[in-house]
This record gives sequence, C-alpha cells and structure tokens, in this order.
Amino acid sequence: METLEKLSLLAGSARYDVSCASSGSTRTNQGRKTAAKGFGNSIAPGICHSFADDGRCISLLKILFSNACINDCAYCVNRSSNPVPRASFDVDELVSLTESFYRRNYIEGLFLSSGVRGSPDATMELLVRTAWKLRVHAGFNGYIHLKVIPGSSPELVRQAGYWADRISVNIEFPSEESLRRLAPEKYDKDILGSMALIRCDIESNRVSLPAGLAPAALPMACGTRPRLESSRFAPAGQSTQLVVGASPESDSQILRLTEQMYGRFRLRRVYYSAYVPVARDARLPALPGPPLRRENRLYQADWLLRFYGFKAAEILEEDRPFLDLDVDPKCSWALRHLGDFPVEVNAADYETLLRVPGVGIRSAQRIVQARRYASLDFSALRRIGVVLKRARYFVTCRGRSMEGRDRPASAIRSHLSQDEGLADVGRGQLLLFDAP
Repeated sequence: METLEKLSLLAGSARYDVSCASSGSTRTNQGRKTAAKGFGNSIAPGICHSFADDGRCISLLKILFSNACINDCAYCVNRSSNPVPRASFDVDELVSLTESFYRRNYIEGLFLSSGVRGSPDATMELLVRTAWKLRVHAGFNGYIHLKVIPGSSPELVRQAGYWADRISVNIEFPSEESLRRLAPEKYDKDILGSMALIRCDIESNRVSLPAGLAPAALPMACGTRPRLESSRFAPAGQSTQLVVGASPESDSQILRLTEQMYGRFRLRRVYYSAYVPVARDARLPALPGPPLRRENRLYQADWLLRFYGFKAAEILEEDRPFLDLDVDPKCSWALRHLGDFPVEVNAADYETLLRVPGVGIRSAQRIVQARRYASLDFSALRRIGVVLKRARYFVTCRGRSMEGRDRPASAIRSHLSQDEGLADVGRGQLLLFDAP
C-alpha cells in the first residue's frame, strides 16, 4: 500500500480521538550542534489550525501508526472483529511524512496513536521510536503528542514522556463496569497506574533516559540527551478522554470522576468525545447520532471546574444527574440559586462575579479593575465584554436592574434558552472560550 493510501486510511481512523490540543509547551529551534540541522517550533499558546472533514478544529498531523488491533472494543471502528481495511506505517516512513508535511507548512506538530499491534509494549516501542527519530535524527522541535497504550511497561511510558511534549492515556469510560463490558481487554488498573506514573515523573521533573530503560531493539541505549530547549518530562502535561453516550453513566458521574482525576493526576485536560455509532453491537445503545450537545455541555461544565471555582456537586446535585441541554451549566446553576442574585457589580468580590452567567474570567478581572476609578453601569459592562443577554437577569448596576427583580426562574430560563437557540449545536470546544 502506498504512503498516501496509508495516510488517508490511518488519518481517518484517528479522528475519533479528540484528546489532542497543541498548546501548553514551548520548544524553540536554536540550531542544535548535531548532524541534523533542526527545524520546527512549538509555542505555548498553540499553533496554526486547520479543520478536519468532520468540522473539528485541529492543528496537528493526527494519525495512527497502525489501525490493526488485537483488542475488540465495542465502540471502536478499528476493533479486531470489524472488517475494515488495515494498514501500518513503518518508523522511517512516518518520520519522513511528518517532516515533509511540516516543511510544506501543512502541519505544526504530530499527534500519534495506534491500534494495539502484537502487544502493548511492541506498539508503544514503535511510537516511542518514531518520536525519538524525529527529535534526534530529523531534528524536529515541533509539538509531539504521544498516546500511551494501556498495559505498556513503565519504562516505555517514561521514554514516551521524555521525547514528547504531551502524553495521554484514555480512560474511556466513567466506571470499571462499563470498561469491562465495552473494552474487555483494557483494565482500569493499567490506565490509572500509567496516569499515576506520569504525574509522579512530571512533578519530579528529573526523569532522564539511562541506558537501562531502553529496550535492546531501540537505538537509545547510548543515553545521550539531545540539546532541546524543552528537555523536561512531558512539559505540556498529560490528558485523557472519556467517551460520552456509549455507556449509561450520568453526567454527574462523569463530572465527579473528572474532578477526582484533575485532583489526583493533575491532568491538563479531560476531553469528552460524543459516541459515534460506527459499528453495530448489542452492548451499545441505539443512538440516532452522536450526542454533540451533551458533549458541549460537559466541556462547559469542565471549564467551570477548572477555572471558575465550581465543584462537581454544585454543578449537578443528586436529584439532577444530567446537564440541562437547553441552557449552559452556569445559567442552570444560577437559576437554582436565584436567592444569591442579583449581584451588585460595583461591590461583589471577584469570586462572586465569576459565578454570574455572562461574566467570564477576563470580564470579571476588568470589572474589578475598572470600578476602582468609576462606578459601572450597563453600558460599561457591555464595553468590558460582559454578555448582557445572560447577565442582565443576575446583576444590578448602582442598584438598578435591567429586567426587574421578581421574574420567576421558569421565565428567565425560557428567555435564556431562546437566546441560545440551536446555533451552538456542534460548536463543541469553541464555546469554552465564550463567557460562561
């Protein structure tokens, strides 16, 4: 099979893994004194973006090393029992492809995963070898994200973190029961064990590559470290992915697990992937299509956990296990706590402002700064960046309200859901950067 045929097949097979942000690591090419001249840069705010055929925003060559797989995960297009065409790169071929695409300005980095070909260790060694050859032989200083194969040895996981900017292990499902039912060859102890190892090595930041860690077949045993500016272990951290809609767990279970993983493993991101029905299986639900709106709401709730001081138990209470699909999670929380509103923007502290629908992190900071010099009114809030179509129900300026103070929650919810409409369906992660 020709390289371009492999590229088409293996890039298409990789599109269901969404855990590949390109931000969080700075790596500057300063012309290393090695045989390879060196090319490529990675910058912390992110790199040039392109769009996949399904509309998702990507900035990397996102590809599988191989779509051959010994596992039979019910939800996966590449599962062993699914009769799809199979292909695999070899290391030199993938290195050459990445270098060629970068020099043509098609991509700024690489996201590399794989089906399990042979065994977890055999597959992981191929991924690590590819990253090593890009760094040492090709002189590539751009962004690399490697996917850890569950069940790989700790030594190979450490090598992956040494050569890549970010590494990730997909937890896939919120419960051990669902993992066992839908991905019987994967074990939560392998996944969580790798995540714990990665966290430990990131925090110690002293991981080197002694000769004893390298498999005999992997030409790293000299123990020589390349002179890369970013030579820390996984400088862009680790992430994971949860499949949404293929298992029966509620949004509350998903968010509580997410909160625990952020605390326990210090993850940079948890990604949520709406289940796409790609194969028939009695273990899977019959969905008319991927639950994109639910995925979007989970991303918004995740944003509240990470940046707005919310707890999972606040976002979804015991009697409300699923997120409201008609209004965003912050609005939903505010409607259940109308007794805490309206908030006077000229007096409220920063943490309180963050809980107001329509007020984001930047606009809250600007409010705190601007009111030192003058009392704010609604026109000032609009100039600052507050989304008044949401905030107007929850704030006062100089004691005055735009909408009155006695509106019932049902009426406010109706207006908010009408304002939001259906335009946001499918926008996915882009909504994270709007004011929640």
